[in-house]
Amino acid sequence: MTLPTRDDVLAARETIAARVHRTPMFGSRTLGERIGARAFLKAELFQRTGSFKPRGALNKLASLGPEERARGVVTWSAGNHAQAVAWAAASEGIDCLVVMSAGANPQKVAATRGYGATVDLEAPDHSAAHERLLQLIEETGRTYVPPFDDPHVIAGQGTVGLEIAEDVPDADLIVCPIGGGGLIAGIATATDTRIVGVEPELSAAFTAGLAAGKSVHIDLQPTSADGLAPPFAGELNLAVGRERVEQVVLVTEDEIAEAMRFLYGRAKLACEPSGAAATAALLAGKIPVEPGSTVVAVVSGGNAAANVAAVMLTSE
Repeated sequence: MTLPTRDDVLAARETIAARVHRTPMFGSRTLGERIGARAFLKAELFQRTGSFKPRGALNKLASLGPEERARGVVTWSAGNHAQAVAWAAASEGIDCLVVMSAGANPQKVAATRGYGATVDLEAPDHSAAHERLLQLIEETGRTYVPPFDDPHVIAGQGTVGLEIAEDVPDADLIVCPIGGGGLIAGIATATDTRIVGVEPELSAAFTAGLAAGKSVHIDLQPTSADGLAPPFAGELNLAVGRERVEQVVLVTEDEIAEAMRFLYGRAKLACEPSGAAATAALLAGKIPVEPGSTVVAVVSGGNAAANVAAVMLTSE
């Protein structure tokens, strides 16, 4: 297994730089006071399509040859990767098919279609959607664009880490949400900063994979953080995690909701529940923070379903 390198991340930045936003970094005095440190928020919810995902999608598409492009691409996703691949494929003139589950966030489904992709909703849940994906790859011959377990995808996501290192060069800790592990693996590859991952306690595929020493399928439970709920984590991502991620902590649904309200009310960041996970772990005191140190929390994405956001923002 060949892991991506920092040089791969630097090459990815050259490949995608003109096509993605350099997202802002905001200081948060209020969060800093709560955790006893200087606190910054990497606002990746302002990326194209509302999450970090276009970085990896664009870098992956750039690696494809003419014949692979001509066959069209296919992927599976709960929503943010779906939108990213749909947008990136449209910008490249590549036909795109996305497999999502029947219960996927309607806003994310509509946005994916809006970017020009065909959306398959035959699978009843996210685990079944992966099985449906494998079937469609075989039936259609399309080129697969993985959501996280791919060196080009990881390198693209790692450009978030390069921006963090440039904007907050004295950062002592980066706190990163984890779904399949593409973002944390990319940031860990790009930087030497201490890094801690955060998963919803109802969807802890990365934690399960680390414990098992390999990628394992987990039984999915409903979580508001649908963007952090794959049925398994990637093998490449776990390999990077074992080498570079200090620890992974779990947050509850209530802690996610509290962090979402905090980010909306105090930082004016209208993120989805997945985007609040890193901040949730800090607010809940689940990550050791040295007094006076400098901490960066990644906030991604910004595609909350209106009904979910309304409930979470008004509940106490």
